[in-house]
Amino acid sequence: MSKNIQSIRGMHDFAPEEAAAMRVLESRLLSVLKQYAYQEIRTPIVEKLELFKRSIGEVTDIVEKEMYAFEDGADHAWLGLRPEGTASTVRAGIQNGWLHNQQQRYWYLGPFFRRERPQKGRYRQFHQLGVETFGMQGPDIDVELILLTRSMWQAVGLPAENLQLQLNSLGDADARAKHRDKLIAYLSDHESVLDEDARKRLHANPLRVLDSKNHEVQAIVADAPKLLDFLDQEAKDHFGLMQQLLDQMGIEYSVNPTLVRGLDYYNRTVFEWVSTDLGAQGTICAGGRYDSLVEQMGGKATCAAGFAIGLERLLSLVEQQMMDSVPQIDAYFVALGDEASRYAFQLIAKIRQQLPDCAIQMNCGDGSIKAQMKRADRSGARLALIVGEDEVNNQQIAVKHLQEKQPQQVLSENELLQLLKPQH
Repeated sequence: MSKNIQSIRGMHDFAPEEAAAMRVLESRLLSVLKQYAYQEIRTPIVEKLELFKRSIGEVTDIVEKEMYAFEDGADHAWLGLRPEGTASTVRAGIQNGWLHNQQQRYWYLGPFFRRERPQKGRYRQFHQLGVETFGMQGPDIDVELILLTRSMWQAVGLPAENLQLQLNSLGDADARAKHRDKLIAYLSDHESVLDEDARKRLHANPLRVLDSKNHEVQAIVADAPKLLDFLDQEAKDHFGLMQQLLDQMGIEYSVNPTLVRGLDYYNRTVFEWVSTDLGAQGTICAGGRYDSLVEQMGGKATCAAGFAIGLERLLSLVEQQMMDSVPQIDAYFVALGDEASRYAFQLIAKIRQQLPDCAIQMNCGDGSIKAQMKRADRSGARLALIVGEDEVNNQQIAVKHLQEKQPQQVLSENELLQLLKPQH
């Protein structure tokens, strides 16, 4: 006998109750984006591999270790499953002429793919909500993105006392070049203590060494030259004004000089929201500015900023609240006999037409009244609507309350519609 086929490691199935909770979470996040007047875009899951190499950087964990890449048999082109959304958004903006001399506020939501070690809230196929903005160079858009994320935490009931907002500035190219030389010299003096990843990045991408999770490397990094000390006046003013605006809005934050983000394209502002309830992998939202990426990818110079939220990780913090908010089935139809089934189907069609927000489940597969009532109980419906021969003859419906102690009723069709109508 052949073995059952199992899912790929790190590719997660959502049970109906988990999927329903995720849908509630998504709807609350999207309601905030509507308040801020952001617009949805959709891009392909598969892109040319070169897109991610050029945008993310070849000396990154994503490109070196985590990309799902394959050769397309038709024309031998190398393709990749998207590991993040910014590169695809920029590619689409350049290709379709959405960006040059325009201000845009976009959002997207969907699956992304990275081949990393699976753990709770971190899968090889994962879901992100991303936001990308273009054409706004001042720190006001940086602040708007942070305000937007704070509104999202409020919308999903994430306690503010369990969150930390961390900020840093990576400055511009000249500052990073000067800092790079000092950083390489400092790390070279401690090369014997660096782990393999840090030594590999020492000359290729030394800024990423600051992002190491190795405790011994972190101890060395603590005394490394700070990029903040190399900022020019314009970058300092940008970072300072952003902090003033956050102070005025009453948003608490800390400046973390080792916060660099894992992708090569960031400059100036970078930020992360970190939950104290998730241990070492506590980041639930990360973003910042990437003012040179559009030009780097072949478009006209366009300033940009954005962020991404890991939805599985966020859901793990608010799953119970989301499950408690999953819409309930309003009624389960129990029909006894063929005539009753025909009448029930006609009545359900009328209810769905007149009350489009009403959720009704029809018993299918026959069954005695006892069996059908068990199904009604298991469905979690508020009401069982029971139709037998007498109800068909009298054009009535017996109503049993499943979640409350109330006497059973016999109602006309109009009375049933009034009972099912949402109460505001």
